[in-house]
Amino acid sequence: MDVEDKFLKAEQLYKAHQFKKSGKTFHAVGMSFLDLGDYNQAKSSFINGANAFIEAQKFDTVLELLRLASEVSLKVENYMDANQIYKDAINYISNLKKENDRNQNYILFSVLSYLCLFVNGRQEEGLDYLKRMIKKVDNTYFKEHPLIRLVTDLTIALRNKNQNTIDKIKDTISNLKFRKEEQNLLKKVILLVQTQILLDPTVELDKQEYTTNELINLTINFDTISLLQEFKKTFYEFKVESFVLTKITLDLSDNLSLNRKPIFPINVILGKSNPIGFILKPHFQMDKPFIGPINITCVLNNNLTFVYETKTIELNLTSPLPTLNIAIKNLRPPLIGQSFPLEILVENKSAGEALDVKIFVEFPELLQVMRGTTEKQIYSLRSNEELKWELNIKPIEAGDYIIKVKVNFQDPDQNNIEEIKEFPFSIKL
Repeated sequence: MDVEDKFLKAEQLYKAHQFKKSGKTFHAVGMSFLDLGDYNQAKSSFINGANAFIEAQKFDTVLELLRLASEVSLKVENYMDANQIYKDAINYISNLKKENDRNQNYILFSVLSYLCLFVNGRQEEGLDYLKRMIKKVDNTYFKEHPLIRLVTDLTIALRNKNQNTIDKIKDTISNLKFRKEEQNLLKKVILLVQTQILLDPTVELDKQEYTTNELINLTINFDTISLLQEFKKTFYEFKVESFVLTKITLDLSDNLSLNRKPIFPINVILGKSNPIGFILKPHFQMDKPFIGPINITCVLNNNLTFVYETKTIELNLTSPLPTLNIAIKNLRPPLIGQSFPLEILVENKSAGEALDVKIFVEFPELLQVMRGTTEKQIYSLRSNEELKWELNIKPIEAGDYIIKVKVNFQDPDQNNIEEIKEFPFSIKL
């Protein structure tokens, strides 16, 4: 009888309510499919066998078959499927007769679930789920269990970027009595932690100080030279063939917005420096503007995910220095010996406010001021405001002259600014 016929036989036994025989047959069929490399059928057989033993109320065997089904999912790198099977298995642990068996299995299956979530970039979710097991397990047993210490060490190594802790985990991995695919899963988790310890991307700004009307160039640089050496180690028993950035999100203060970002996904070239550029735009001044934390979603080999978080950086942002535009305009053609009106225009086209504005207009001797003032003073000239007035000027003789306009004012930070403009002015015969 071939394996397909045995599978049909197991189904018939189940329908005939011969659950123990059905479960044993499904188990044997699953192992045969596993040897043949038919992983979908192998997993299906193990799960069907588990269902048969649920009916037979042989819950220790139920857990064994569900663990085998999870191993198949791990073998084909379907981590979230394995995670769901582990969680399904946890629902039957309370039916075990011995307390020690219940304690052991609650920790085993919840830690394996945590590891599956970890390689999917959801380790916090895994930790929360694991904490719920505390209510189901003896407290002392929980705290002292080697698998709980493993999770604690992984958490510390990741949080503190502690190389010594991750080295300790590598040295003790063989003592955990994991099966082959479970051990490979743990090695992938170790790789993700090790990657985050070694990655250490730098966040750089192109300037130390910006004004609110300047664009901000931000570069995140990934130096992967040390990573390349780590990935080559035989400890992991698999090759890292790709490193991809799928998303980068930036937390920004309210006065900043993202003006330009790179196109994702981005392939990281291992062994080299990989600069990733962003352009930010400030909109107004505020106390303590910031960029970050920056969350970088990274994927190794298309299925191992982690999110790297950088620290927040403060931004030195100031108001732009105000600048004043000055112009003169004769309102009637000038004639020798006759006065004509001349307009002086001072306008603020910049974003900053000009305070305590003083304006001085200086004419050569042969251009006589007949009426109007050559000095003006106002408290402030805001953005897009202007000041203009007229003078009557009488040319004495023909010639080329220079009219000077000097402006003194203060910026919002009370820095003194002086501008002098010279305007050529010709009087012809």
